[in-house]
Amino acid sequence: MDTIEKIKTQISENPILLYMKGSPKFPSCGFSAQASQALMNCGEPFAYVDILQNPEIRAELPKYANWPTFPQLWVEGELIGGCDIIIEMFQQGELQTLIKDTAAKHPKPEQA
Repeated sequence: MDTIEKIKTQISENPILLYMKGSPKFPSCGFSAQASQALMNCGEPFAYVDILQNPEIRAELPKYANWPTFPQLWVEGELIGGCDIIIEMFQQGELQTLIKDTAAKHPKPEQA
């Protein structure tokens, strides 16, 4: 499976997916830390991919997504955005609603 196919599979199989540097418990950059903290504060499980452990995804995802930076939050196959958008949505209460509604529609995800 090539890298783009792998990305498409991860996005389709995980209704809430965060591409980030590190893991939610041990983030490797400040932006990933803020984004994963906001998601964890929504109270629902989510899948993540550590792009530092997956250099091919780190190289290909920005082209596929047409979004140059990480983290990237994908919900039900759609790119929501990066850290600034995630934090802004969280502060306005939009992220919590989106994550809870999505989680209610899908079984609990595992790490991608």
